[in-house]
Amino acid sequence: MTISPIRALLVLLVVGLAVWFAFDQVLEQRNSARSERDSAQQEASGLREAVRISGERLATAAANDLKHTQGLSNDLKSNQALRDSVGAGDQRLRVQATCPATDVRANSGAAGVVDARPAELSPDARSDYFTLLDQLALSKRMILGLQDHIRSFCPTQPNTSGAPQ
Repeated sequence: MTISPIRALLVLLVVGLAVWFAFDQVLEQRNSARSERDSAQQEASGLREAVRISGERLATAAANDLKHTQGLSNDLKSNQALRDSVGAGDQRLRVQATCPATDVRANSGAAGVVDARPAELSPDARSDYFTLLDQLALSKRMILGLQDHIRSFCPTQPNTSGAPQ
């Protein structure tokens, strides 16, 4: 049995088309896999950059927090040392005040000032004074911390409206 040349050519053409189609499918899969790989690499690169930026921001926030926590601790220790010193009588809390002149009558026999000591806080007011000092130190450190946070994490926006800021 002999195969005619046309039939052989036709079979060869069909086999060639089948091989070409299969090769085209393999190339398409390869290109698709490359595209997915490149996309995954870009995503991984973006995630690494996001992690790096987040790490820097967390480190900056931690440094700001440590700085202001230390400052608050120092302020509170200073306030406590003053409180202890006043309590021990080593220091006095003086108030800048003037005492009203009293009407000293000639017949009362009082020729001088009754109490010539400088004005000072009463013991009850001292406690309030030290509480206010502690609250002031806390408020100051909170404000400074928030200002540092804003400077560190809130980028300044250019004025595009033309209006003065």
